[in-house]
Amino acid sequence: MLFIQGLLIAFFLFASSVKMFGWVKAIFEPQLAFFHRYGLNRAAMFAVGVIEATGAVVMLVGMFTANPVLSAMGASLVTLTSIGAMFFHFRFDTWKDAVPSMVTLVLSLIIALPLLERLI
Repeated sequence: MLFIQGLLIAFFLFASSVKMFGWVKAIFEPQLAFFHRYGLNRAAMFAVGVIEATGAVVMLVGMFTANPVLSAMGASLVTLTSIGAMFFHFRFDTWKDAVPSMVTLVLSLIIALPLLERLI
């Protein structure tokens, strides 16, 4: 569980920083092109980055404090962004473009499911 959580944290801290600050042009420009194809602007891309970063940081705090509820809350934000990415990729692109978001969806659900079990 900690490995999956660490993987998600690392991935989404990196991905969100690119979306927010555009510091890796080779990744930023194609992602911005995706957003424009979806009818979304740079502000929407920045907002997605903020949500991803928030989810990753909340998961990180949950991991360091051994608080599974915090980890699950952060993973829930990642789950939402993964679902959104899948929606847009399936609608405007090919299913191959959605594969990373499908993987992050499954991994984030593994972390988020304990929270859902507590709520039910």
